[in-house]
Amino acid sequence: MARTMSFDRQDVIAGARTLFWRQGYDSASTSDIEAATGLSRSSIYNTFGSKRGLFDASVQSYLDDVVHPLLAPLLADPTPASALDDYLARLSAAVAAQGRRDDVRGCLLLATASSSLSEDREIRASITDYRATLERAISRGTRALDLTEHTATLMTAAVVGALTIARVDGDAARDALEAARQLLRA
Repeated sequence: MARTMSFDRQDVIAGARTLFWRQGYDSASTSDIEAATGLSRSSIYNTFGSKRGLFDASVQSYLDDVVHPLLAPLLADPTPASALDDYLARLSAAVAAQGRRDDVRGCLLLATASSSLSEDREIRASITDYRATLERAISRGTRALDLTEHTATLMTAAVVGALTIARVDGDAARDALEAARQLLRA
């Protein structure tokens, strides 16, 4: 008779997501994953197939729980004129909150772009899709303000840069996001 799962899959994924976000895929050992999820190695592998399977579930969770809710107002139809400034303000506040915690910094996907997984076709596609979605959302925000596509490209670059540098310098990340907000008002 097969045993039933006695854990909450979403809680396990959330624990692993925090671990991968904090340490990166390469630095997260199996024992780190066991500690973060509360599962044994065999339960992790039986449920997710591999460390990579758990990472993929963590990335999907990150997109569903973190990225998509932040971008939703920019992707609304119609996009409110305040959506882009609101997004940048929320992102700046999130970076500030990260600086007060010791669990995560910056963007899980952008951090993964510089890991050993960056050569993996599926990971590259996820990161590329994320950046394209980000740029599409920001473009909708700039169009709602009657700004140019060049402005959208610059805003996207500012956000990517801010979320990348946030891993080591939250103040610089917030400064970049605030500069982008000032550009909107110019």
